[in-house]
Formats: sequence, structure tokens, C-alpha cells
Amino acid sequence: MSEIYERNTVAKATEQAVTELLDVAKLVVGDILVVGCSTSEVQKLKIGSSPDESIGSSIFNSLQKVLKPRGIYLAAQCCEHLNRALVLEAEAAKQYGYPRVNAVPHKKAGGSFATAAYHGFENPCVVEAIQASAGIDIGDTLIGMHLKSVAVPVRISFDHIGAAHLVLARTRPKSIGGERTIYDSKLG
Repeated sequence: MSEIYERNTVAKATEQAVTELLDVAKLVVGDILVVGCSTSEVQKLKIGSSPDESIGSSIFNSLQKVLKPRGIYLAAQCCEHLNRALVLEAEAAKQYGYPRVNAVPHKKAGGSFATAAYHGFENPCVVEAIQASAGIDIGDTLIGMHLKSVAVPVRISFDHIGAAHLVLARTRPKSIGGERTIYDSKLG
């Protein structure tokens, strides 16, 4: 299998995954979708062992192709060397009141995907933590810390991008009260 074919396959799978998630997650304009991605895992290698800028860019561009026209913000999670900080548009950080931190992700600290986001966003900003409405984890990068409560797993028609394990989640408001409470079924 050629490198071009693999990149095209990864790009198409990424677009399909985010589209299938959006069909279930009911995100609205201004919501944030967090994505963590190990380009090493996509290549069937140990996480963090072989970052690939081409794969990172392909995944970032595929996500933006779907999210940007819908007005949904992408937050790209960095690797543990930047404490899983996130890259997002400065406009989103300002809208949500997330304070900016001083870090520039690169291939060996932040990862190829976060680096692609930093160079691909119009006005990139790095923040320490967010509360996203939904998320995609490509390669077991542990995005759960950046999801709102209550996270709900979402199953789609496939479970890998390249060789990387794929986990998706949406969130819903907490159901509070007791047996006399009436819940809005559209929210959960």
C-alpha cells in the first residue's frame, strides 16, 4: 500500500468519523469538539514513537473541512509533554474564558496533530484545559479530561483510523432530581 493511498484513507476515515459523530452529538454553532491523535498509532507504532507531520496535517485538514462550515470549534489536544494542553482558535478561547498559556507545540512536544493545528488555525491559542461538548480520540490519547460531564460513548460504523483505535464521545447535561423529576428527552 502506498503512502499516498494511506493518507487518503486516513483523511476519508477522519471525515467519516467526525460526520458520524456529529449526526449523533447534536452540536450547535460555537460548540467545541476535542480531538486527540497519535500519528504513531495511526501507523501501527507505539504512541509517541514516530510522529508524522503529513498524517497530522491530513487529519487536521479533514476535521476542519467538516467542522468549520458548521461553526464548530476544533480543539487539538497536545501530548503529555505539554500536559495535554490544547490548541484552538483564540476566538474560542476568548468566548469560553480559557486563559492562554505560552507554549508552541512541535513534533516532539505536543505532537504532529497539535502542531498541524497550531500552524493551520487562523489565530492559534494554547490553553491548559477545556470542557468540550464531544470528542474523538485517535490512538488512545486520553481526551476524557477535556469533556463536559456527562460523557456518553458513541459507536460508529468503524473503530480504527489507520491502525489507531478510535473512541468517540458526546456529552449530555446531568440528570438531577429523583423519581418525580421530568426530563427533557431532547437533551439526553
